[in-house]
Amino acid sequence: MDDVDTARPAVVTGPLGEPLSKDTLPPPNTSRWVVRRKAEVVAAVNGGLLTFAEACERYGLTLEELASWQRSIEREGMAGLRATRVQHYRQVHERRGRYS
Repeated sequence: MDDVDTARPAVVTGPLGEPLSKDTLPPPNTSRWVVRRKAEVVAAVNGGLLTFAEACERYGLTLEELASWQRSIEREGMAGLRATRVQHYRQVHERRGRYS
């Protein structure tokens, strides 16, 4: 085991306050990304359980996709991750950027 693994937490707090470990994260073959699963991956990255690159590799995500999940949570919370609301939130933030 190298120093990087020993410096990482074994458990982080998930989006709903539950403990998350690598074993309780969504499986690597996840194909249906519901809000909770997206939020769990973001919490794992933000908490240091996974690196950005590890999360992208493990789940087959692009850097842009994972970064957009992080931005959505920062801006709108878990509701921002809902596929039906992404366009709405994007338009709201674009308008704010134009008029601020």
